[in-house]
Amino acid sequence: MTPPSSASSLDPLGIAGQTVADKYAVERAVGQGGFAVVYRAEHVIWKQPVAIKFFSELSSVPVDQRDAMQSAFIEEGRLLTQLSSQTAAIVQARDVGTYTTPDGRWMPYMVLEWLEGRSLEELIVSEAQAGRPCFTLGEVLRLLGPVAAALDVAHGRGIAHRDVKPPNIFVLGDDPRQGSVTVKILDFGVAKLITDNTQMKAAMAKTGTNITSFTPQYGAPEQFSRTYGATGPWTDVFALALVVVELLSGRQALDGEDVVQLAFSAGNPERRPTPRLLGLDLGEAVERVLAKALAVQPTARFARASEFWAAFELAVGTGSSRATAAEALNATLAMPDSLRSAITPVRPTGTEAVHSSVTVDAATLNPRSAAPKSKAPVLAVGGLVAAVAAAGAFFALRSSGPASAAAVPSPAPTPLASAALGASAAPAAPARRCPEGMFEIPAGQFYMGTDDAQAPDNQKPAHNVQLDVFCMDATEVTVADYAKCSGIGACRRLKPEVSYTGMKPAEEKAFTPLCNVDAADRGDHPMNCLSWRDAETYCRKNDKRLPTEAEWEYATRGPDGRIYPWGDEKPTVAHLNACDADCLKWSKRADVGVLVLFEGQSDGYAATSPVGKFPGGSSRFGPKDVVGNVWEWVQDFEGRYSADDAKNPSGPASGEKRVLRGGAWNGAREEWLHPSFRFAAEPERRHPAIGFRCARGI
Repeated sequence: MTPPSSASSLDPLGIAGQTVADKYAVERAVGQGGFAVVYRAEHVIWKQPVAIKFFSELSSVPVDQRDAMQSAFIEEGRLLTQLSSQTAAIVQARDVGTYTTPDGRWMPYMVLEWLEGRSLEELIVSEAQAGRPCFTLGEVLRLLGPVAAALDVAHGRGIAHRDVKPPNIFVLGDDPRQGSVTVKILDFGVAKLITDNTQMKAAMAKTGTNITSFTPQYGAPEQFSRTYGATGPWTDVFALALVVVELLSGRQALDGEDVVQLAFSAGNPERRPTPRLLGLDLGEAVERVLAKALAVQPTARFARASEFWAAFELAVGTGSSRATAAEALNATLAMPDSLRSAITPVRPTGTEAVHSSVTVDAATLNPRSAAPKSKAPVLAVGGLVAAVAAAGAFFALRSSGPASAAAVPSPAPTPLASAALGASAAPAAPARRCPEGMFEIPAGQFYMGTDDAQAPDNQKPAHNVQLDVFCMDATEVTVADYAKCSGIGACRRLKPEVSYTGMKPAEEKAFTPLCNVDAADRGDHPMNCLSWRDAETYCRKNDKRLPTEAEWEYATRGPDGRIYPWGDEKPTVAHLNACDADCLKWSKRADVGVLVLFEGQSDGYAATSPVGKFPGGSSRFGPKDVVGNVWEWVQDFEGRYSADDAKNPSGPASGEKRVLRGGAWNGAREEWLHPSFRFAAEPERRHPAIGFRCARGI
């Protein structure tokens, strides 16, 4: 619908100065796409900026269909809220409703968080204009890792984005190459909502608006032709891999000037759009992973983003597995049967068998080399923060003018030497910033705690936490590690001793032999039966410190809100050392009551196990045994969470108890294994189920 002639380009709907829903004071338009206009507004009570996206092109929907459309938008808003509550890397939906403009036009709208930054598309262009080299493997891992994790949150629920591309990845922060940025995924949901909704498609057809739920430059074969099968999480894997290749090479990976050419490039089995095709040799391991992610057949790809990214990390050399890289990659690159059975090829008829229905021109398909246009064409109509003015930005951009398709030359491929890679050499390993035996935990943000109604109150509320990069011990500190410190007098020499409030003589007798300090055969077991002060001293004397509670939880669960450190899969004896048949047998012999987590199963250990024995339970960032084996002292005093966002929180300034995290060999409750679970004890407590690991800043 064409705005009234009285409306300016700064206010195409003529609503600046109006108040929506009695709480959003509309200020100005900041972007306009094919069927929506985005305005900046201010919440009149909170005095905070928000973005409101008005779906102006849906104003022609018949009156008798508006209620159904509104319900569909509410459901999509609810879905986005659920996803963004699990990861901070998905833009947050704040509200949804309908609005009637002063001239009588009805339209749905969504309210989203306001972001200050720029799209990855703008970042790529500005980096090329500044003459900077292409991104290195390590930089790509840091920048896109949160994107992969956020996509996987949706993939875990069977939801695909279907339009992953640089304009839909928003970057907040100053230096994307150092990991000091926050990344947000835009456009979740509404593209699928509209393209799958018959009423909405009919309404769009009446206005002459032609939409598609993907962008051909980043399209997977099944998006061009359904003869390849259905779209799904594997479609996002393909697009994310294309973005990876683009950052590494400085060029868009698919080759073509129109939809037909791009479709051929996406589906050509003889020329896959991997780094080598673009003249970049990053080594066999990286090439294999990206070739799998970019396979023509969906059944040959990784099933979801987490599988792709884990394999990519291993190929680059930052993966967490203790297996050899070849073994780990061979296992990871195997096609999961679950994906094979989930994909049923569809044999459409008519025009669907050719390609998706889109109407584009060469400038739209190659926006970085297009001639200037007065109004940037929009090809992909995204969701909640859809492509507006092709750059997708309804946020406050670094440029002084409104977002538009940049009329700049396509960046030339960067010479291999500029990427710090030889013409035929394997990729250089990222510079190691953490000591041996520690993993680098990238800067990022996540929702700490939980809002689960069944969880104890001390885990609530879920609140956003931002953390700087830090290092975390790969395993719990072992008996041998501690002996080195006590052997030179830097740490206090300990003896087998159990002590805690309310301890009974029978418990002391049963537990003392489980203290590992004097056991000759337990040098590789975690150091236990030590106080908080003993743990803190060891870390300090080794130029480290105890991790904060926030650092421990982030290193354990990552940004994607997973239920357990390894994902959402239920725990088994392959994941961790917890109370099982061996533990039960010991308890009967020692006459100590226990609750058994793994009834009738055995992991081979009645109490502690050697560290790193359960790689299946590793966290996504690498640390082992973060749940099970022993509880771990952390830095913080016990205290209630605040609902406010926080950066690098360190807990209360004082208190009577210190926090313990992670469960132990005597763990008998599944909820103890949730990364959000909190326990606290007096700092003097010594118990065979308590140990620690260290952290350090970078």
